[in-house]
Amino acid sequence: MDWRGKVRLGSTKLFVPRVGIGTAPLGNFLGSISDEGADAVLSRSVALGFRYFDTAPLYGHGLAERRVGRAVAGLERDDVVVSTKVGRLLRSGAPPDETQYLLGEPVYTDVPAAGPLWDFSYDGVMTSVEESYERTGLDRFDLLLLHDPDNHVHEASTTAYEALAALRSDGVVSGIGAGMNQSRVLTQLVATCDLDVVLLAGRYTLLDQSALDDLLPLCEERTVSVVVGGVFNSGILSDPSPGARYDYVPAAPEVLRRAEELRDVCARYEVPLPAAALQFALAHPRVSTVLLGVRSIAELEMDVHWLDHRVPPELWEELRRLGLLRDDAPVPG
Repeated sequence: MDWRGKVRLGSTKLFVPRVGIGTAPLGNFLGSISDEGADAVLSRSVALGFRYFDTAPLYGHGLAERRVGRAVAGLERDDVVVSTKVGRLLRSGAPPDETQYLLGEPVYTDVPAAGPLWDFSYDGVMTSVEESYERTGLDRFDLLLLHDPDNHVHEASTTAYEALAALRSDGVVSGIGAGMNQSRVLTQLVATCDLDVVLLAGRYTLLDQSALDDLLPLCEERTVSVVVGGVFNSGILSDPSPGARYDYVPAAPEVLRRAEELRDVCARYEVPLPAAALQFALAHPRVSTVLLGVRSIAELEMDVHWLDHRVPPELWEELRRLGLLRDDAPVPG
């Protein structure tokens, strides 16, 4: 599979790499990583040719944005694509946000004290962008995304969208969109707002192709690009062993069984399951980019190996025959 090229993002003039780096893990998501460790991973990403970095104020409460800023500082700005997000401001004394806890523990560890505070107002978006400039050291972003507006749809689709549309109209940003781990609200936002891109995490994978029911057809109709994250569904599609996580928590028995079935089919064709997972997500014509969420150089280099691994067409045919892959899901040609 040729994953090293670029494709046009929506109807914009921006061309984006087919594979990029998602930086939530490099913002201490579900485990800490030092500045030195994160810098080493990002430096290796640059050396391997990666030029698309997705970040957000939430990731490490600013850590990921700072780390991305250092990584791209020495690159020609027009050669790199950087996206960040709006909808949360980092403020001292922000009350605990229950969405940022998992099994009673915070999902981001060893982070600055300033915490996330929801703000999808027009001024809040503009402030968020300015503060992201300060953290990254950049003077522009290529993409700006509404971040997780699950419970803030009205504000996201009105005041926040108006701010992003104004920034796009002024030429400050090339493309605007939204990023979530569900397709229903993203579909609603695509239907009501003039978006260029959506970032969908975990809902277009070998285990969950539910975005084919709503989001992907509408994005095809509206010429909206889709960036896919979470292709391993929190790790179960990289190693479906007992205790594997799906959507960040231990997988239910039926989910683990399905992942094991996928692994066993792949094994018959001498294909690692993660290789099939990565290449499957890239095959949909509306998917512009798949993001790799890595926290070590070893993970990064293994992902590159999986992207380059040949997957025979017979594997996809067998997955369809066994009901493990939807008939309407495009596969690599």
